[in-house]
Amino acid sequence: MKRQFRDNTGKKETKEKKRSRCPVSNRCGGCTMIDVPYDEQLLAKQAHVQELIGGYGPVDPIIKMKNPDHYRGKVTSVFARDRRQGAVCGIYRRGTHEVIPVKKCLLEDTRADRIIQTVLRMLPNYRIKAYDEETGSGFLRYVQVRAARATRQVMVTLVTTDPVLPRGTAFIKELTERHPEITTVVMNINDKDTTMVLGQREKVLYGPGYIEDVLCGKRFRISSRSFYQVNSLQTEKLYNIALDLAGFSGKERILDAYCGIGTIGIIASDRCREVICAELNPEAVRDAAHNAQMNGASNVQVAESDAGEFMEELAEDGEKMDIVFLDPPRSGASQQFLQSLTKLGPSKVVYVSCEPVTLARDLEYLTQNGYQMKKAVPVDMFPYTEGVETVCLLTHN
Repeated sequence: MKRQFRDNTGKKETKEKKRSRCPVSNRCGGCTMIDVPYDEQLLAKQAHVQELIGGYGPVDPIIKMKNPDHYRGKVTSVFARDRRQGAVCGIYRRGTHEVIPVKKCLLEDTRADRIIQTVLRMLPNYRIKAYDEETGSGFLRYVQVRAARATRQVMVTLVTTDPVLPRGTAFIKELTERHPEITTVVMNINDKDTTMVLGQREKVLYGPGYIEDVLCGKRFRISSRSFYQVNSLQTEKLYNIALDLAGFSGKERILDAYCGIGTIGIIASDRCREVICAELNPEAVRDAAHNAQMNGASNVQVAESDAGEFMEELAEDGEKMDIVFLDPPRSGASQQFLQSLTKLGPSKVVYVSCEPVTLARDLEYLTQNGYQMKKAVPVDMFPYTEGVETVCLLTHN
């Protein structure tokens, strides 16, 4: 197909429409920059961060990814039924619950894509029905695969509506024989009418029920419901920048808020006197405590608590923190958290953000309540999408 344009001189100019790198990009909407040259993506993200937070302090050039394809180590595929009641799997079209069938994705780990397609092909032989969101019937809702980069371990989580997998022993045997790279299989039971992927009940069908990966020289246990960054290569760059910005002397007492499985705090433990990790998710707390012990980080304590409430208690008890690291969800830090943070009054705050809009909002509050942004560094954690991670150093005035 050819399109015709006219330039300012009135001459006709012919330009051929290029085929997208992804055959479903116009329907999926997940990777909005899949056909934008990588350097242009970086310029756009740099400008976006600069526009939102440049008024608070200097913003460094964005940290690019050397090989930006297939970086997602966590892949979640939606299982549903087509018009003939057969099973399909893929990704929700942006802003809808329409499932776009996807066999391969340029963002996702290739091992994960192959495993998910094998599960799809196996369903008819085991008379397993995919979930029907409209009627609430069916068995398999999602398949989630987590693939560790350093250890090459792979966890498959089958999200189902019932705790009994039809011919479960034979199913798992066939799946693991076809994919010997799988080191564990977990069944997560989600029988609620909810948009949440994972439910609260789980049972291990094969292997230990978790995988391990190595990040910045530390080893971490990852369970199915625990948070772990999807791009481990860029995460190492992000965390090293965050720790360098903190400027440790070795005597600091630090708090890792929203700690997840304890990654930042445990990696920082060699550079400071004491680390306290705060996390509300009980499964992540167990992983964090195990990870601290596994890495010999005897100066790390893990508290199962809301980070804002925990800081409030520390402030009321007269406790002091030299540095607070926070890596909140996309919605940013809560108002209570920010109030507790300023009440605790650490000399430095290292804010790791995955959403520049909420980062700007939180910086406005912090800079009006005793803090100054000294530096911000954007990191391209999510190539081919509009997402960008940013790490900021703030110091107490």
